[in-house]
Amino acid sequence: MTFRALKMTALEKRAALGLGGIYGFRMLGLFMVLPIFVFYATELKGSTPFLMGLAMGIYGFTQAIFQIPFGMLSDRWGRKPVILMGLLLFALGSVVAACSHGIGTLILGRALQGTGAVGSTLIALLTDLTREEHRGKAMALIGMIIGLSFPFSMLLGPLLNHYVGIHGIFFLTAALAVVGMILLVSVVPHPQDSLFHHDALPEPRQFRGVLSHGDLLRLDGGIFILHAVLTASFIGIPVALKEMTPPSGAHEWMFYFPVLVFSFLTMIPCMILAEKKQKIKECFLGAIILLFGAEISMIIFSHSFMGMGISLYFFFTGFLFLEASLPALISKTAPPGSKGTAMGVYSSSQFLGIFLGGALGGWLFGAYGLKGICVTAASVLCLWFFMALTMKRPRPVGTLSLPIAINSLEEVPQLKQGLKEINGVIDAFIHFDEKIAYVKVDNSIINLKDLQSFSTN
Repeated sequence: MTFRALKMTALEKRAALGLGGIYGFRMLGLFMVLPIFVFYATELKGSTPFLMGLAMGIYGFTQAIFQIPFGMLSDRWGRKPVILMGLLLFALGSVVAACSHGIGTLILGRALQGTGAVGSTLIALLTDLTREEHRGKAMALIGMIIGLSFPFSMLLGPLLNHYVGIHGIFFLTAALAVVGMILLVSVVPHPQDSLFHHDALPEPRQFRGVLSHGDLLRLDGGIFILHAVLTASFIGIPVALKEMTPPSGAHEWMFYFPVLVFSFLTMIPCMILAEKKQKIKECFLGAIILLFGAEISMIIFSHSFMGMGISLYFFFTGFLFLEASLPALISKTAPPGSKGTAMGVYSSSQFLGIFLGGALGGWLFGAYGLKGICVTAASVLCLWFFMALTMKRPRPVGTLSLPIAINSLEEVPQLKQGLKEINGVIDAFIHFDEKIAYVKVDNSIINLKDLQSFSTN
């Protein structure tokens, strides 16, 4: 086996850019409504604070329900048909939300948006269209697009709201879903084969092992809390900001712009430090402390324009770091051959956090205002801090998939044992049907040449 730095083919670049665009347009449409959703929902017939929060969070509930089944369904129906169906449901839900005159219709529209749960299927299609040695680059590109879509949409939402209103933003979200369909059909290549990939899709037989893995459960709980806190907080934060001058109307983006830019610029060196100096656990705990401090600060400075700006700087810095770190930690922690299942559980936890954060945040806001949300969020973040404190220090690990020559199941134990005896190999999983060995390695000491004798590539 030779390890050569081959360039990505034109087909792989098209796949990465096309699928990244679809991901970006979906996330843009979802995040744009976050800072303005509460104002729209409160004006609808039958609206109450709880129903308003439910309308915000119900998207996460249907996403959590349909995320894993859609990924499995794509193995039978094909990736593109399932993705097209999901984008169509997402567009339909956006139109229903845009045409809402009552809170019940808005809840229905948001629930329909969530049924278009094609995140895992998009990753599976990317896996079908890219070679193993370039998959990390393609995944990194999509991760970067998702990461940038959050701050960009937080700025764009209030600006567009001034000119077209949230009705227009929901219609724009539907239009972006249609653009995603066009990208899927015209730009994204069609895979020759749609294979099951353990590193991309969940497998029912692996759920028990993943759900009993202590460190994975801590990370799942973390993403649940992170998005519950984000959703709940942004039921109260926009109202508090609107009561101050400035910002108001189209000028709200001027408030978010410096806060998000400075948060992003602070987060980047923290990520570099965490990776280069192997300080991921310290930085991870520090980010939770930043979120906790932000919630406490918002209680104290809820009527101060400058105080809210500083509070949100802490909030977004901690949020952006944790949002970027958690998927990487899931990938490093998951047993070899189980990453697809681990990511499926992780995604479902994230969306359930959105649901609970919206419903609970709406109720808290109606009963106790922003301070009630912040006190509850700070308490939950304290729980997360102590939960993360017991997390094992992450090692600089990665997972390789090696094509192998294997003729019978009897050869599996011997091959697995041989791989585990190599210096730097932490664990190995052999999938006989795929003829692939998934190997978790310590990147700091592994010598790839040692794996040559095991691979047919």
